[in-house]
Amino acid sequence: MFDLADTTEREVDEGDAVLGLLGFYDELDNRAGQPNGSVRDAVRPVGEPDEAELVAYLDGGHVLLDVMESGHDVITGTSHRHSPGCSSLVTDGTWLWRRDFPHYVETHHVSLPDAFVEHVRGLRHRMPAVTVEELAPHLDETLPLVGWARP
Repeated sequence: MFDLADTTEREVDEGDAVLGLLGFYDELDNRAGQPNGSVRDAVRPVGEPDEAELVAYLDGGHVLLDVMESGHDVITGTSHRHSPGCSSLVTDGTWLWRRDFPHYVETHHVSLPDAFVEHVRGLRHRMPAVTVEELAPHLDETLPLVGWARP
């Protein structure tokens, strides 16, 4: 097990009980203490050289929990392509993120953990297949960290 504060900057191993967390910012949940802190602190002037491929990877994740709602960009106040279902949970089996996280990467170049970038590049930007059997052991530990209980 590891400290929650290390969730985004740690090495993520296949055997971890908790998925790495991306895009769970204070402003998106209207409460402080989210795993990834403030989105405003994560904004950068430019993104990774392969940012478009990283965004495509994030867009292609497996939907774990689909939430029917709408949201907006908490920095600009405008709607965006991920506004519908913005807090839906998406995964690649190793990392977990909100459906609207790719928007913040693409538009505001939010910082990405080195371990995540290395993981995606190691997969050559291709989303792996994920089975329920592979994912199930991670859910009980991970979902409470982002304010969800396993259905």
